[in-house]
Amino acid sequence: MFKNSHEQQAQPHPQEGSSCSWYPPSVVGSTNSSRPATPSSSASNSFNSQTPAEWSHSLSPVSPTEAAGVIALLKDKSVDELRKLLSDKDAYNQFLLSVDQVKIQNNIRDELRNETLQLARNNLDKEPQIMELRNQCRIIRTTELAAAQEKLNELDRQKEETLKFYSPASFMHRLQDAMNVTEEESEIVNRQLLDREIDLGTFVQKYKKLRTSYHRRALIHLAAKTSPIG
Repeated sequence: MFKNSHEQQAQPHPQEGSSCSWYPPSVVGSTNSSRPATPSSSASNSFNSQTPAEWSHSLSPVSPTEAAGVIALLKDKSVDELRKLLSDKDAYNQFLLSVDQVKIQNNIRDELRNETLQLARNNLDKEPQIMELRNQCRIIRTTELAAAQEKLNELDRQKEETLKFYSPASFMHRLQDAMNVTEEESEIVNRQLLDREIDLGTFVQKYKKLRTSYHRRALIHLAAKTSPIG
């Protein structure tokens, strides 16, 4: 009899609201650590349905300072108030929103949200200006840029022609052509003299000028062929 009655006394008594297991284990742990073990407070362990390993994956780390601040808020509450936090979701949310750390995070969240909304409004306000600039860029690309590109191509063509005209090979070719022309003109003057189309004085004057020009060009041509050109 004595043994049976002792076992019955050792069995824990179910508490009200034990089915409300949706509360985070941190709330239950904080409640238990803020008061000495009593039948009422010990019964709150029934809300702790998760293992410590599961808590580490489901909860973010809490610094000792933050934990101490929450405990300081809970230590002056009565057992009934603690039980209400565990059984009443609205009471729990109201308490949560009264914590300074939560207030700070909510304020930061609100500030970031307001700044994001303001940036979005500014971007929307600039949308017409962006569209106008985009249209101007399209016009410039299709008209002014095309004309400038055409002019650039023409200048490139002229540059290539100029470089080709003044190249050593081109210079030698033109010099040889001039020598050939002078040689032909000399033959014409000589034929005119033989055919008595011109007198001797005119022949000497023309022929001397042509041959002087021919030999000057021939010397330049020979010097250009024998000199190294970089």
